[in-house]
Amino acid sequence: MRRGILGFVLLALSAMAASADGEKAGEFDYYVLSLSWSPNWCAREGDARGSDQCDARHDHGWILHGLWPQYHQGWPSFCRTAEAPPSRRMTREMEDIQGSSGLAWHQWKKHGTCSGLSAPDYFALSRQAYESVERPPVLRKLDASVKLPASVVEEAFLKANPTLAPDMITVTCKKGYIEEVRLCLSRDLEPVPCGRDVIRDCTAKDALFDPIR
Repeated sequence: MRRGILGFVLLALSAMAASADGEKAGEFDYYVLSLSWSPNWCAREGDARGSDQCDARHDHGWILHGLWPQYHQGWPSFCRTAEAPPSRRMTREMEDIQGSSGLAWHQWKKHGTCSGLSAPDYFALSRQAYESVERPPVLRKLDASVKLPASVVEEAFLKANPTLAPDMITVTCKKGYIEEVRLCLSRDLEPVPCGRDVIRDCTAKDALFDPIR
């Protein structure tokens, strides 16, 4: 009896260890393109960290947080892949749109490994996705902090990107600030409806939005 229980426990532990390795690369339904408003991130935590992304010599607005493989419900992460990790040069080359090479490395490790792509191809696709979205110029023209409904940011993106529909985009908030705009894209980077676990709009009516410094 004890041997039977011990065998079951060992089998369960083995299964847990296997699942801890992450899902299989390349198996997902669509992408989430996540854009972060850099001035708000700097106000919330970047300045306290002394992040170079927040240095006054930069004029970052919407930066690429990441391109995330997504299931219709849930998402894979830290997937098993035979692809080589990116070189330091590759991650540095993403700084212009991601703010830091550290973020680029983390995004590859957590999300890029699930894409089924090589690191160069994943970063190239991420840049293509970022450049495919028109980021509303009006939000870059602010010269002072404002409080606004999160829906205003969504409406600005919808107006600037006529192929988007309301169920293809969501705006998130954090600590009273507008945090991110997330857009759902097919594997070919065409706009698609988001899953229910993604399309959760921030309902704040007075979210802070800081200007580019």
